[in-house]
Amino acid sequence: MTATPANQEVSLGMPQLPAPDYPADVRARLDADAREVIARYPDSRSALLPLLHLVQSQEGHVTRTGVRFCAETLGLTTAEVTAVSTFYSMYRRKPGGDYQVGVCTNTLCAVMGGDAIFDELKQHLGVGNNETTEDGKVTLEHIECNAACDFAPVVMVNWEFFDDQTPESAKRLVDDLRAGRPVRPTRGAPLCTYKETARILAGFPDGRPGAVEATGGAGPASLIGLRLAKGEAPQHRVVHPRGEAQQQDGPPHDPSPSEHLSSHDAPQQTSASDPAHPAGPEAEEGE
Repeated sequence: MTATPANQEVSLGMPQLPAPDYPADVRARLDADAREVIARYPDSRSALLPLLHLVQSQEGHVTRTGVRFCAETLGLTTAEVTAVSTFYSMYRRKPGGDYQVGVCTNTLCAVMGGDAIFDELKQHLGVGNNETTEDGKVTLEHIECNAACDFAPVVMVNWEFFDDQTPESAKRLVDDLRAGRPVRPTRGAPLCTYKETARILAGFPDGRPGAVEATGGAGPASLIGLRLAKGEAPQHRVVHPRGEAQQQDGPPHDPSPSEHLSSHDAPQQTSASDPAHPAGPEAEEGE
């Protein structure tokens, strides 16, 4: 057997001590808030997600103390609470900045410049993915989708939209956040800190003037299908129904390679539709 060097620590696999409780005044306040949240649900355990946001609003991430609070309040095990809190990316597992800056790097945003924005911000801020600047202001992360493809590339700050971004505009955005200068989302409610956002997500009203009235609807590209269904926009067909003759300005012609129609537009002859070329049993190789 290989001996362990004398200067190397040996882990004995001892379990962690129970998480400490919140201070009495904090616990009393959270207990009152939790009762209000739980009262909204027929089954108390259904309140776990908003309670995780509630404890996150206290410390900026879900701590072991927060997990203990949720478990004791809802009659769950800490393992059950941990399983949920680690499943959803909106719950932080470690301390982070006042502003969570998420850059969409999913397909459309990436093609439109999201990858370039993310790379520029990493270099500009001197942090990697899910890392926080030294001043504790900004945590940078890449996000798979912000569900705002018609505004690509999109950056979100504490879940508020900043649309049609460029590397330069994104760098100005994080500089303003770090300097404490006013920053206004493209649409939606005024920006607030991560802890304040977590409390709102827990289900408590946003009391800031004008915050409730502010909205952030989808863009025209997102709503065109709904408008077509309601008859509010001209219905331009992209694919003609089968059997419907396509109107042409000139005489019929064979499509060029660049005009090649899809199988939906021009069904091709197959063994089922072309009696002259029926499909027979496949021959053995060499026959």
